[in-house]
Amino acid sequence: MDVADVIARARVAQAAIDRWTAEQVEDLTTAVAYAVARKDRAEELARMAVDEAGFGNYADKVTKIQRRVLGVLSDLRATPTVGVVDTDAERGTVTIAKPVGVVAGLIPTTGPDATPPTKALCALAGRNAVVFAAHPRSKRTTDTVVAYMREACEQVGAPADLVQSLPEAKIAHTQELMRRADLIVATGGAGMVKAAYSSGTPAFGVGVGNCVHVVDETADLTDAADAIAIAKTFDHATSCLADNAVVAHADVYDELLGLLRDRGGHLCSAAEKEQLQAAMWPDGGHIPSVDVIAKPATRIAELAGFDVPDRTTFLVVAEDGVGPDHPFSGEKLSVVLALYRYEGGIEAAVDQVNAITGYQGLGHTCGIHTRSDEHVDALAHGTR
Repeated sequence: MDVADVIARARVAQAAIDRWTAEQVEDLTTAVAYAVARKDRAEELARMAVDEAGFGNYADKVTKIQRRVLGVLSDLRATPTVGVVDTDAERGTVTIAKPVGVVAGLIPTTGPDATPPTKALCALAGRNAVVFAAHPRSKRTTDTVVAYMREACEQVGAPADLVQSLPEAKIAHTQELMRRADLIVATGGAGMVKAAYSSGTPAFGVGVGNCVHVVDETADLTDAADAIAIAKTFDHATSCLADNAVVAHADVYDELLGLLRDRGGHLCSAAEKEQLQAAMWPDGGHIPSVDVIAKPATRIAELAGFDVPDRTTFLVVAEDGVGPDHPFSGEKLSVVLALYRYEGGIEAAVDQVNAITGYQGLGHTCGIHTRSDEHVDALAHGTR
């Protein structure tokens, strides 16, 4: 079966639900969500993803699959997606939601389990079909979750071909899928997202994350340290939302660092930082080596050639620079955290955040730990 055949089957399936009611669509999305999120299947998919691709950890993936899938389902139930979705009497306008057609879903190797169902739910909620291009390193996991979703479609009287995956994970096939689809939703690296936007087909892309959080002088440091440690270590940082850098005020820097150490962080010495950089970017580029992506901190340290306590769950690197000559300032896709110090007012923190995301992650995610509403507003209005 070639890509054209897959697309043709998807179009036939989409036409079959083109006039479905909101109630029918809700039954469909509910069936698909629970077919994946039920405990035994979430556990199976988590184990498969870890074993096949080698990224993340089993326990966190079970949590990720269940919470993300059911969370998206909950959001969709509160969002009208069929027929009239808004009426503005003052302007005399009515907004009507209609299907796009066939959605192409590009799947990264770090998310072969939870990413397909979240994309599928959004596509199906709009009465669309979806075809996935799996990553070759984790295709078996993606194919398995697709099979469960196809089964769920049939249980509520919908065509199984509403959800498909390409038979082969090849770049040429993915390119053809993007060209033939009506909409692309791409999750992955900058290259994948650029290809999606350059395909000539309308596209939504999520590329480099490089999430940065400010910890100002008013913050609840215990709460901040808890949040940072959890975000940095969950599923060994496979998510683009994992904290990549923390910008801490000079007045709280040392105390925050101590709290991060208490939560499993290991502050790398200058020599260890050099060794770690060589291990993470052996070719001098800006994309981390696959050997360190979503691996335990002890394994990364071993690869870099230094020892850390067994209780270590993430590595902390003191950083003061930004850009290609300072690779720790970019997205690391690993349990490695860059820690910056700033002095003065919130404006200095905003400048630092903009410098970091300007290098990688512009427009993605930043946040702040603070008790000051003024600082929240300053970051919100000041970042790009």
